[in-house]
Amino acid sequence: MVKSYTAKYQKMVSGYMGQLVEWPEVISEGKTIEECREMLKDALHEMLMAYKEQGLDVPAGGGLLEQVLVEV
Repeated sequence: MVKSYTAKYQKMVSGYMGQLVEWPEVISEGKTIEECREMLKDALHEMLMAYKEQGLDVPAGGGLLEQVLVEV
């Protein structure tokens, strides 16, 4: 089975921080966006394995992000 999760990235002084929207406990950092993306995938894999070992339900995933524009 394939699931999708929504990743959000934030630029930081040291590089990038990535976090899954539907599973906020899955978080990682990297010097580049590409490195952060790979580290986030690794963190997700590790969290999936830990949840399976503990018999916990994995968050559903499948979220959607949308930017909302507003004039200020």
